[in-house]
Amino acid sequence: MRVDVYTPLLLSLLLGAVGPRAGRRGAPAVAARVLAGAAVVSAAATTWSLLLLAATLVGAAPPVVADAREDGRPLPEPVPETVAFVALALLLFLAHRFLRAARAEYLARRTLRLLCEGQPPDTELIVAASPVAEAFAIPGSAGSPGRILVTSTMLGALSPEERRVLLAHERAHLTHRHARLSTAVSLAGAVNPLLAPVRHAVVFLVERWADERAAAAVGDRACAARALARAALTAGGRRPSRGLGFTDRAVTRRIAALQIAPPPRLWLPAAPVLALGALTAMSAADATGDLFQLLEPILVRG
Repeated sequence: MRVDVYTPLLLSLLLGAVGPRAGRRGAPAVAARVLAGAAVVSAAATTWSLLLLAATLVGAAPPVVADAREDGRPLPEPVPETVAFVALALLLFLAHRFLRAARAEYLARRTLRLLCEGQPPDTELIVAASPVAEAFAIPGSAGSPGRILVTSTMLGALSPEERRVLLAHERAHLTHRHARLSTAVSLAGAVNPLLAPVRHAVVFLVERWADERAAAAVGDRACAARALARAALTAGGRRPSRGLGFTDRAVTRRIAALQIAPPPRLWLPAAPVLALGALTAMSAADATGDLFQLLEPILVRG
């Protein structure tokens, strides 16, 4: 308990340092899935570790102390009370961050879906008259398909071949449910700020994943790179949008990646990330068992 309970926190720090580097070595589709999964597991494990630390305050409750003194039993002290109170304060703070992040995700989705109101249910592409160059993949809700929202300015800036790339890119976001991955790592990063580098890496990788799918769909990587470059130039220096945009996420790196052969779908670079995710869960499980053993006399008497 004295060591295992802190291990998930240390491993999540290591995941934040190693994960993005490992993600750059493999195919975006594999790397995004593995990093997102490891981030969710690590966030859950670190939250559980904080709960375990806060739970040790049970041993300091007045009724428990009175019973122990009456029976002449020593009180278990897995961690100092100061650490337990700090863990409790962190839990409250991280719960606030989680709720705020969840609300932001919900409002962003609702705003995008409101833009599609009034459209026929089988309409995939919605063109909005706007002077701003934008393109979004809008995930569908229960019973409704996803939509692609593109502004007239964006479409007007692209050639027919480049428009095919754009639409293939946005369809890839919808087909592979990239919004779920992005939401998952955003919430994981909210409850564990040490995972912020992983969140940024996954958001970038889902864009790279969609780039690769678009290049494969049109059969021309050079055309995909040109479309991405032209879309970025048309958008200019605007602030990145909340949607799964076609024009943000380290565009220069994405263009450079499209100018070389696609990366192989190898799982070997993902092995360290998978191992870190598994170790955080195992450490949290071990700490749970240790805490129950320490508090067993109190729980049985209660």
